[in-house]
Amino acid sequence: MLLEIRDLRVKYGNVEVLHGIHLAVNEGEIVAILGANGAGKSTTLMAISRIVKSSAGSIEFGGKALHRLKAHDVVKEGVIQVPEGRRIFGTLTVEENLALGSFVRTGTAGIAKTREWIYELFPILKERRDQLGGTLSGGEQQMLAIARGLMAEPKILLLDEPSLGLAPLLARAIFRTLEQINKAGVTIVLVEQNAKAALKLANRGYIMEVGNIVLEDSAAALLTNPEVQKAYLGG
Repeated sequence: MLLEIRDLRVKYGNVEVLHGIHLAVNEGEIVAILGANGAGKSTTLMAISRIVKSSAGSIEFGGKALHRLKAHDVVKEGVIQVPEGRRIFGTLTVEENLALGSFVRTGTAGIAKTREWIYELFPILKERRDQLGGTLSGGEQQMLAIARGLMAEPKILLLDEPSLGLAPLLARAIFRTLEQINKAGVTIVLVEQNAKAALKLANRGYIMEVGNIVLEDSAAALLTNPEVQKAYLGG
């Protein structure tokens, strides 16, 4: 077990938004977290990253208690989040954005090797490497956000709505690249509104409703589950 969350609770002020969830991710898996807006999906990712504090429960990653660490120390453990809305640095070039992604690493040879791999995954970023992030298209900015996360050499990549606002063709390209990243040995947790695409990519999935996990199953089983089809797959 690479990541294990037990009885995780999160409050915003006096309002509890995660009500004691349990979630596990094995090494090498792609796990999808699905649910309507406000279900608690993004909060779950931010709690793992320690961007938001938990009020109870535990988050264990590779034997380390993440719930006791600061956010920057979680990054050093290899837990990297690609946030919703991309949040790249628009006034910096593509290359400078990537350099910022590698700030936790030492050793220029390893960093250069990762950068070359990223340019193989996203050839358009290599073409645009001297261009300011803010001048990229939405799809290119999403690629850059993922690439910046990869520069930190993640053991697990937490992706929050990677296809949001993208044309279907670009979204499919992003999902194909996530498959390549996973095959290269990076475990992925994926929060995604496009439930069908997420489940086709994932090994397993969790369904969240108002701060609770209401269903957990293999991705294949969730794709054929009549209730899931009706609620999330347009069936």
